[in-house]
Amino acid sequence: MTVATGLLAVEARDIGRRFGRTTALRGVNLDVAPGERLAIFGPNGSGKTTLLRVLAGLTRPTKGSVSIGGLDYRRHELELRRRVGVVAHHPYLYEDLTAEENLQFYGRMFGVEQPKRRVDEVLDMVGMERRRRDRVRTLSRGMQQRLALARAVIHDPDVLLLDEPDTGLDQEAVAQMGDLFLKGGGSRTVLLATHDLRVGMQSCARFAILVNGRIVHEGQQADQSLSDLEELYRSHASAY
Repeated sequence: MTVATGLLAVEARDIGRRFGRTTALRGVNLDVAPGERLAIFGPNGSGKTTLLRVLAGLTRPTKGSVSIGGLDYRRHELELRRRVGVVAHHPYLYEDLTAEENLQFYGRMFGVEQPKRRVDEVLDMVGMERRRRDRVRTLSRGMQQRLALARAVIHDPDVLLLDEPDTGLDQEAVAQMGDLFLKGGGSRTVLLATHDLRVGMQSCARFAILVNGRIVHEGQQADQSLSDLEELYRSHASAY
């Protein structure tokens, strides 16, 4: 998958990842331009989570290389972690801290300027300003996911990696999640991994289908109706 542009926001080359005898990724190549929004569709077990963890620097690839904005994780890991925001299946929140305290902690960790103002901004962004003093362990799954979204953008990252971020969210929160894509002056790059084709089509201009650890198809959302995309997705998923 090649994008004809200057410096790429995300570049993955021949990414492979094995867990014992299980192969999760098989030679994945990925080019994403700055400001692009890419939906990665795939059934459960297709390798979506592993791919995003590799791109986030949370999992080392067995083979291949990853760079963010031209920087390689092997030499610039700390700097790249400050450029990337991640929403994963695990919320990465401290249960005994309040919503506000969690965001303050991550703000300090990432060296956020004017942290109090930024915490206020992201709490308002995800509709949690009234729950700011509630401890995470008292929050519902949906509220924890909202807070995880706030955590992921507290440092205004260049690249946002979202692994099925709508899990547990109501429709209002899903709409707020869409607003997060637009923050950052229109320059934020977003990769959204999901098996929900409708959510992906509404959020992203480009898509890739990942099946059995391989990208088997790529395309533009504008070229596909939802029904066409569903048929295309089924045909590729059933072939493996």
